[in-house]
Amino acid sequence: MVLVAAWEALGGDPGLTSLVTGRGETGLDSRLAVGELALGAVGAQRLAAEELRKGANPRQPIIVDARHVGLAFRSERFCLLDGEPTGAGFAPLSRFVETADGWVRLHANYPHHERALHRALGPDPVAAAAERTGAEVEDAVVAAGGVAAAVRTEHEWAASDAGSAVRALPVLRLAQVGDGPTRVPRLDGLRVLDLTRVIAGPVGTRTLASYGADVLRLDSPHLPEDAATLLDTGPGKRHAQLDLASADGRERFEDLLDGADVLVQGYRPGALDRFGLSPAELAERRPGLVVVSLSAWGAAGPWAGRRGFDSIVQAATGIADATRADDGTPGVLPAQALDHAAGHLVAAAVMRAVTETGRAGGTWHADLSLAQLATWLLAAPRSADAGPPDAPDPAPYLVDLPSPSGTVTLVRPPGSPVWRHGPVPSGYDESAW
Repeated sequence: MVLVAAWEALGGDPGLTSLVTGRGETGLDSRLAVGELALGAVGAQRLAAEELRKGANPRQPIIVDARHVGLAFRSERFCLLDGEPTGAGFAPLSRFVETADGWVRLHANYPHHERALHRALGPDPVAAAAERTGAEVEDAVVAAGGVAAAVRTEHEWAASDAGSAVRALPVLRLAQVGDGPTRVPRLDGLRVLDLTRVIAGPVGTRTLASYGADVLRLDSPHLPEDAATLLDTGPGKRHAQLDLASADGRERFEDLLDGADVLVQGYRPGALDRFGLSPAELAERRPGLVVVSLSAWGAAGPWAGRRGFDSIVQAATGIADATRADDGTPGVLPAQALDHAAGHLVAAAVMRAVTETGRAGGTWHADLSLAQLATWLLAAPRSADAGPPDAPDPAPYLVDLPSPSGTVTLVRPPGSPVWRHGPVPSGYDESAW
């Protein structure tokens, strides 16, 4: 069970996992154990929250509503602005395309990634891909600064250097990396610097915000986020823009770091090192800080520094092959399950680390990746049949929140309080506590 594996990796009392029970069905039907992954990840963060709020030995049973979890893992599909769909989803070129020897998954949701795709493959990437192997397309796009992955079987992925490196990692890691003062363990008012983008990291920090954390998301003014995505992942947070490459931005960031309890970052391993934000440097500069590092491919191996998203990880690791349709086209999971599961485990890691700092102090670092969760998912027992499509009624699980953009309808967080306010646009707030 992913709950047991994650809780063990987080250093929690293994006896507490028996408190968590799932009730009902997630509706995340797949040949792979997507429902178990979802319930386990949400169960871990619920357990971490109860441990932090009620002390070392919470004994109250934790019932996880599986239907609610299944809807939360597809939250972007149910997000409305003034009653209308927000339009979050995949760009036309973010899809599988055929190659000379199989398939490749492209990603073009962000303008800079679409430009890289055209630099690598020309004005018609689909036609160009058809004349090359999947590996050739992948290499060309990655070399151009874009994002793509050839569709591999799980055996091909496992035999690769990148796959071997990921397989050697646990589902996630949490470790004390330095000394630090003890603190009063709390969720309400916990100061969280959020340096994450897209889905996985923002789901983790929106979960912390639902528990009352003061989450301040920082984005570069040169790398805007998709507005529709922000509506879904931004409730409960404040949102500022800050240019770390500028002298003024660095100074303001240092002030924020001095007052922060937690830093969650979702950039590629090493991408922020030039700003002095490696876990080792942070442990030395800011004793007592909790740091969570989230990436696509993990901190080890030849792909550690490579860009990636949930859909790309599914293609590369063998998930797309394992879920192929009857006509042979690559398949997908019923949700961006790697992203959402990673988000709930980010929240669990933060809360477990805060609990530990309350007991004995210290500076703590957690790291996890989408590929590590893909490895767990592929190793879990499978179903012979994916089952019929699920068409859930989300109405009982929705909430309307006011925002500067209008009334935003969202899936309520599964098991934690509703956010105190709706999402705000990028740059809406000042970069200050």
